[in-house]
Amino acid sequence: MTMPSGTEEVGIAGLRTYRGSCHCGAVAFECELDLAEGTQRCNCSACSRQRFWKAMVPASAFRLLQGADQLSDYQFGGNNVHHRFCRVCGVKTFGTVDLPEIGRLVAINIACLDGLSDLQRVAIPIRYEDGRHDAWERAPAVTRYL
Repeated sequence: MTMPSGTEEVGIAGLRTYRGSCHCGAVAFECELDLAEGTQRCNCSACSRQRFWKAMVPASAFRLLQGADQLSDYQFGGNNVHHRFCRVCGVKTFGTVDLPEIGRLVAINIACLDGLSDLQRVAIPIRYEDGRHDAWERAPAVTRYL
């Protein structure tokens, strides 16, 4: 079987609405996202331990549908990122950050998006970030474990 290599062939190009949820379904959301624009994986202590795979969207493109009362908030380091977890199943569904130059962004957990096929996931572009050294603009020397 030949795997499509382009984002168009597998249907992830273009802005569309995705729904997502935690493992138990207590937290559900939807967001407008163009997966072909790329995603990020970071090597900071939190992201590497959780293998967090994110796509950033403006807060206006994110809607929490249910489960606000089931979310826990975790912060560390500079306390500028809110990592949001389902308190029932422990899955990190999204996080938020306020950047003065951009505004509020939501980091969507790609693994929580409903309905993506394996072929679609493989076609999603990934940019690696060296968050461990606060060098977000460059990839770390080693990325395979991310």
